[in-house]
Amino acid sequence: MSSIKILHAADLHLDSAFEGLPAGKAALRRSEQRELLTRLARLAQTEQVQLVLLAGDLLDSENSYYETGEELSRCLTGIGVPVFIAPGNHDYYSSRSPWARLKLPGNVHLFTEHAIRGMELPAMGIRVYGAAFNEKHSGPILRGFTAERKEGFKNLLVLHGEVDAREDSLYNPITEAELAASGMDYVALGHIHKAGGLRRAGTVWYSWPGCPEGRGFDETGEKTVSIVTLTDDGECSLETRSIAMRRYETLTVDVTGADALLAIHTQLPDESVRDVYRITLTGEVDEAPDMNRLRQNLGELFFELQLRDETRTHQSLWEKAGDDTLRGLFLKKLKRQYDEAPDDSSRREIEQAARWGLAALDNREEAVRHEDP
Repeated sequence: MSSIKILHAADLHLDSAFEGLPAGKAALRRSEQRELLTRLARLAQTEQVQLVLLAGDLLDSENSYYETGEELSRCLTGIGVPVFIAPGNHDYYSSRSPWARLKLPGNVHLFTEHAIRGMELPAMGIRVYGAAFNEKHSGPILRGFTAERKEGFKNLLVLHGEVDAREDSLYNPITEAELAASGMDYVALGHIHKAGGLRRAGTVWYSWPGCPEGRGFDETGEKTVSIVTLTDDGECSLETRSIAMRRYETLTVDVTGADALLAIHTQLPDESVRDVYRITLTGEVDEAPDMNRLRQNLGELFFELQLRDETRTHQSLWEKAGDDTLRGLFLKKLKRQYDEAPDDSSRREIEQAARWGLAALDNREEAVRHEDP
């Protein structure tokens, strides 16, 4: 075979809790996550790949839903080419894990041992190696391993782990020296949720695709899976493909001297209705932004919206401090705390307390919130 085309994915984390979303939307997101499997199978067919390597954490925990397992089995069957799965630290293999209960189709090979094992596919001229986590933590698996080379065969490895992690890493630390000595042509990795691009250790190509869809604001932007092509002359190429339904995005808007709503609209992209956004307001203002007004006017533009107010009020906030009134005495006390505050974070908290207090004194709705969780 002159070349082989591979679909490489990892870290789907099916049945995630989505704790940052309201309960109803979290349930919807879990349902939508299962559609990633259909999209993955469709991509394998569209790209006409010959092999699929899934490098762990397909499931988020051992408490996966029955329908998720059924959908997983159905979609793996529909892929129609050999699929190799190396369970990770979230979906580790044990006699009580979901993997032990699933009826996987014949085209799927699940690695179940905490040791590297291989399977030969003579018709394709490849040998695929892999290993599983058998508990939540794993020491080095690749250390000291070198695969035998066989004329006319390519060696592939699918594994969940961290490259060049600290030696005391609990998630299968792997060094570039170990990769270079592994005897592989390509190593398909998982665990790191940000795509690493195609890399090389000696003559060994390796990569991790990141997660195919974000689940929180630590996983923002476009997420992808990888299409990897290996040629007989030892060359390798990688292309990314998106199968995500939604994205997490953050946006910081300076509202100094501007209407907050208009300033946000000016910076928003054309399409955001399917995505989860966190918008943070910054800058100096005379009066705190009306977060309720913003929420009411912006809510329908997103699947879910979080608003944060990190603006700073002009010095006018304290101009009545010291007046012989209830307002003046209240502000005088807070102003003293503000002046003595040890850092900017403490000063922002005191400013926010002053805003809330003034709203209460003016019998205004307490709509100003430092963070909308």
